[in-house]
Amino acid sequence: MSLVAKKTSSTGSFSIISMMDEGGALKVDAVAEAFAMSKAQLADTTGLAREVFQKASRRDGPKAQSRLREMLEIINLVQSWAGGAVHAMAWYRAEPIAAFGGRTAEALVKSGNASTVRDYVDHLATGGQA
Repeated sequence: MSLVAKKTSSTGSFSIISMMDEGGALKVDAVAEAFAMSKAQLADTTGLAREVFQKASRRDGPKAQSRLREMLEIINLVQSWAGGAVHAMAWYRAEPIAAFGGRTAEALVKSGNASTVRDYVDHLATGGQA
């Protein structure tokens, strides 16, 4: 059973805080485990080189931490209407968004447009149309 399954069994959701260390850095191993991914798959999903998560200095660097945080924030925002964290990750990686020319949230975050995705999701959450 994955970490997400354990954490979602009663609530259907996960907490970003639960994936942080005492200093506030996201724990790559915890994030990868939560979504049943290897660190290489997680790096690809965040648009980072696979080697980034192999060295602590790069894994805990601002770029890697920022990309992980952006991805998790978006997944956290959509998990309630996606049916949980696992489904939110599937939406993030694969669902084309018509408002962005059919690009996925993953593609938008990889290209530096995480704030655009967050604004879009916030718009939907407040009753806006897709």
